Amino acid sequence: MGLWMMVVFISLLPHMAEMTDIFPGFKIRITSKGLELLKQETQKFVEQELGGISMPEMHGVNGNLQYSITDVRITELNLTADLSFQPVDGLLFDVQNSSIKLNFKRRVIYWLLQDEGIINASAEGVNINTTLHLAKDDEGRLKIGNVSCDASIAKMRAKFGGTFGRVYDFVATFLSTGMRFLLNRQICPALNHAGLVLINQLLETIPVRAVVDSYIGIDYSLLSDPVVSGSSLDMDFRGMFYDLQNETDILENFSVNPVLNEYNRMIYMALSEYFFDSGLHSYFKGGVFRMHIVNERMPKDLEMLLRTTYFGAIMLLNPAMIDAPISLEMEVTSAPKSSIKTTGATVAVHAGVRVLVLPPGKSPFQLSSMTMESKFNAKVYMKEKRLAIHLDLRRFKIFSNQSALESLMLIPLQAPLKALLQMTIVPLLNNYTKKGVQIPLPNGIDLVEDVVEYHNGYITIGANLHFRSGLKELIENSSS
Repeated sequence: MGLWMMVVFISLLPHMAEMTDIFPGFKIRITSKGLELLKQETQKFVEQELGGISMPEMHGVNGNLQYSITDVRITELNLTADLSFQPVDGLLFDVQNSSIKLNFKRRVIYWLLQDEGIINASAEGVNINTTLHLAKDDEGRLKIGNVSCDASIAKMRAKFGGTFGRVYDFVATFLSTGMRFLLNRQICPALNHAGLVLINQLLETIPVRAVVDSYIGIDYSLLSDPVVSGSSLDMDFRGMFYDLQNETDILENFSVNPVLNEYNRMIYMALSEYFFDSGLHSYFKGGVFRMHIVNERMPKDLEMLLRTTYFGAIMLLNPAMIDAPISLEMEVTSAPKSSIKTTGATVAVHAGVRVLVLPPGKSPFQLSSMTMESKFNAKVYMKEKRLAIHLDLRRFKIFSNQSALESLMLIPLQAPLKALLQMTIVPLLNNYTKKGVQIPLPNGIDLVEDVVEYHNGYITIGANLHFRSGLKELIENSSS
């Protein structure tokens, strides 16, 4: 029997592992169209990096010939490059059959003759094959974990002139070979530094755990290494908000796993119900959903209606309190819950409402206790690179916690309280949500032409990318 139970347990292990998988609250897909834009920026960046290569001086003796080459400068790069997805590994930057023009100072001594000047040269048949291996670091941030580079130069041509042109032609092959060797040794180290240091420096601007406002923060840590196919780069993020005062009190994720099927735009994002629910949960724990309306904050029409509705109750308590201030307290009793369908997104809110009379110098008297049920339409939209939400009150209902008879008495309060909610609490909520939260993209890259689509259990956003400036400038700005 024991052996049989062990066999059953082992057979269930794969399914148990699946049950314990953490679904992402947020996903990003970079498509081939997005890679095409990145290719242009990458090529300019590589040209700038290779253009800054510094090469050591060359000195040598060949029989009666002594020479030195100094101040090597690259003057022009003509690269034919391609950037593509490298399945499993990451990105492949491939340069084929390109050329590099350069010049340098020469000093040649042949027997007793000496000559100095500038030599123009070109490296032809330049091939550079560079693979950027993408990975998740210990903090859950996207990084370039390794760079594989292989560079070759088919031949060097040097244009020699002057009085001793024939002498230079005699040693041209020797000098070109040395130049090709040195130039080849500089290309891959330059690209390794560009990837492992400079581009990783830019990736560090992507928020992993960041403060949203004075109440909540956002966790954008990667759940696993990126998944690279021939047509896309997919990344799964935790996509979870947390209460800044109690970061360990987090909401469990029972939402569906968002699905991305599109490739027509440069970038796609998917946000599950959990993404929104964790934010609502964190705001609830942070005490945001509480409101006390009294004195100047109380609309006069509502105050009059409350006095009329509870006139009898006040008289029974103490006729002297008829002119005492009346207050309205609202407090959400449980974390609001989002619901996403193909028709749109809604947020359900349950709150407790108390009506109090405040006699001067005495403790408040409760006139009524009621329950409020409301539902809001939630419109998700993008502001540059920030995700924002606008709420509109859709449905509102109140009923007494004490008796069915009092619930009937509350019917006249339905419309005024709904108006109060629309005029006071909804703007308060939208004041928090309109600021938006940054999505996990490096600084200097914005989203344009975004389209939001609603599915059962999640939202997708397709957009195109826009670089505010060149990749090199973005990297330089990220370090300042």
